[in-house]
Amino acid sequence: MCNNHTVVRCNEKDRETLLTFKHGINDSLGMISMWSEKDCCAWEGVVCDNITGRVTKLDLHYSQLEGEMNLCVLELEFLSYLDLSDNEFNIISIPAFQHNITHSSKLDYLDLSPLTLNTLHMDNLHWLSPLSSLKYLNLNAIDLHKETNWLQAVSTLSSLFELHLQACDLNNFMTKSSIGYLNLSSLLTLDLSYNNFTSHLPDGFFNLSKDFMYLDLSFNNVHGDIPSSLLNLQNLRHLDLSHNQLQGPIPDGIGQLPNIQYLDLSINMLIGLIPLTIGNLSSLTSLSIGSNNFSGAISKLTFSKLFSLDSLDLSNSTFVLQFDLDWVPPFQLSQLSLKNTNQGPNFPSWIYTQKSLQYLDLSSSGISSVDRNKFSSLIGRIPGSLILSNNSISGDISNLTLNCSWLELDRNNFTRGLPNISPMAQIVDMSYNSFSGSIPHGWKNLKDLQYINLWNNRLSGEVLVHLSDWRQLEIMNLGENEFSGTIPMNMPLYLEVVILRANQFEGNIPPQLFNLTYLFHLDLARNKLSGSLPKCNYNLTDMVTFHYTNLYSTIIELFTKGQDYVYEAGPERRTIDLSANNLSGEVPLELVRLVQVQTLNLSHNNFIGTIPKEIGGMKNMESLDLSNNKLCGGIPQSLVLLNFLSYLNLSYNNFDGKIPIGTQLQSFNASSYIGNPKLCGLPLKECTTKEENPKNATPSAKSEDNDDSIKESLYLGLGVGFAIVKPLSQKSGTLKAKVIMHMADPANVMQMVDIIFKIEPIL
Repeated sequence: MCNNHTVVRCNEKDRETLLTFKHGINDSLGMISMWSEKDCCAWEGVVCDNITGRVTKLDLHYSQLEGEMNLCVLELEFLSYLDLSDNEFNIISIPAFQHNITHSSKLDYLDLSPLTLNTLHMDNLHWLSPLSSLKYLNLNAIDLHKETNWLQAVSTLSSLFELHLQACDLNNFMTKSSIGYLNLSSLLTLDLSYNNFTSHLPDGFFNLSKDFMYLDLSFNNVHGDIPSSLLNLQNLRHLDLSHNQLQGPIPDGIGQLPNIQYLDLSINMLIGLIPLTIGNLSSLTSLSIGSNNFSGAISKLTFSKLFSLDSLDLSNSTFVLQFDLDWVPPFQLSQLSLKNTNQGPNFPSWIYTQKSLQYLDLSSSGISSVDRNKFSSLIGRIPGSLILSNNSISGDISNLTLNCSWLELDRNNFTRGLPNISPMAQIVDMSYNSFSGSIPHGWKNLKDLQYINLWNNRLSGEVLVHLSDWRQLEIMNLGENEFSGTIPMNMPLYLEVVILRANQFEGNIPPQLFNLTYLFHLDLARNKLSGSLPKCNYNLTDMVTFHYTNLYSTIIELFTKGQDYVYEAGPERRTIDLSANNLSGEVPLELVRLVQVQTLNLSHNNFIGTIPKEIGGMKNMESLDLSNNKLCGGIPQSLVLLNFLSYLNLSYNNFDGKIPIGTQLQSFNASSYIGNPKLCGLPLKECTTKEENPKNATPSAKSEDNDDSIKESLYLGLGVGFAIVKPLSQKSGTLKAKVIMHMADPANVMQMVDIIFKIEPIL
């Protein structure tokens, strides 16, 4: 990035400006930490003119810079290019340099967009006014919600070709008064996606340059009809109005945009027939019009001249597709989505003609019948994503090799053995079929596998022998099959979800399973596991401290609160279900220290001993099932601290004494406690003195024990701190959150607890 500066050294004034810029920056890569020697033209990211030695370019994009972004660099008199994008600055400093600029700005390229959404805030854009030569401006993901006259500010940039203001939290701008400021006669590209616009699209908005080429207004709340003035943009190449609330029909004149290549009107409220004039858009490469309220039919006439079409999305539509069985489209697609459309019962024959497909989604499209040879050939050659979920396709595909990296064949009627899969596979979902037999030997080579779901088939064999090779695996659902063998000690380190429910696994649960840092959903229920639970230190970090993780959307059959229900898994639910095995021994103290767990089910085992009194520290517990074991002793007083508990089952054990008094415990009916003959107190029968005070404990001793139990539980809850989670933004399906952890000082916690207990009698 640097030139050979053997003759002319950099200007001293420029050097001082750059050092001022450097002052507030934290530089983890050390790129600008080396800005110290005399010649600034040799500094990383700096480019100077070979003759004058003046700085003309500063490019520090994606350099892991943090701290203050000081825009004093705009005072560099000969700077024409400034790129500070994709860094982690947390503050922008804008000096009053307008008064210091006595020259005519030469800056024509400016990119300040941060790596992370909403980490930078800017109150106004007044500082742009001196930058009259600016041609490219990118402020994506900078919070500009306080700037109400942003349109007026950028309209002063008469030379601007390209403007990017994506995800800037901008609000309404499309009013008659604001449109008056729109004087961007040179503008060719405008990206205003992911903002908070809630107005309609007035005709005046499209009085842009006749050469205008690129417009993105997606992911807003724009409503009303699509203005006819849009058709004035004869050179428009890219139009994205998706994810809005647009109404009315598509203008018939849409076919008058002869140069358009990308058209996305999906996920709106558009109505009416699909104009046949769309078929005139011979330059069109990508068409997305799904998820609207269109009616009528689409036939081959709609696509008659779309020779260049490469991507087609008609998903979530109710219009009828009327294609002749022998129709051969004039295009070859690489991407096709017809999910949630009525295609069946026959597989659309025209799709067999598409030889270049990399992405195919025909989920929920009513297909049950396929041409075996053509279908096998089609699905075998798709290298990207193959999604055929929720149809009724049947047959044997065990002799096929599927080369896709994303494979969803769930909720069909496939039988016999599983197909071979490409070593490049990352996502595999074959749940809810009738596959049988063992896992193909070739699956051992799935080095990149991150997600596997084989729930509810008839598969058998020792599948878990492959686990040590699936090092990237994050989500594993093998439930409701006939798999056997033992759980291996070497588990993939990144596992978040482990579901082995309702199989024939046996042997002990290895301690290594409780050292998976990211694990938050563990279901080993209804197997033949035996032995006691490990008493080692449980390193299940995500079950102790809440961490938000990005997780594939996955449907999990969750069994909790005494019943089963389907839920879409997310990192907010922590679950441990070890029920219906042959586990024995005591309930480890380490288990009840997993304070973020919301569902704990140890029922139908052979656990003995007492419930650890520290269980009251599991403050997020919603469902607790310890029924049908051999547990004994009193029910810990600390259970009254579980304020979110909505399901409790302690039935059929050997508990004795009085059920502790507390709002939660008395709210459950007798079925939560039956099968414990020596247990009394509401909601069971009233206690006698003898029942309330077992022979092994005096009343005072039991009272002391209960107090200690609550103290220790409260200490446990405070020791891990608490979290305040404040959602900041949800863009494109990704939630960004700010998590502030408040850690209690361990030296003071017990003192706080003692104070609470001293005050409580007075209250």
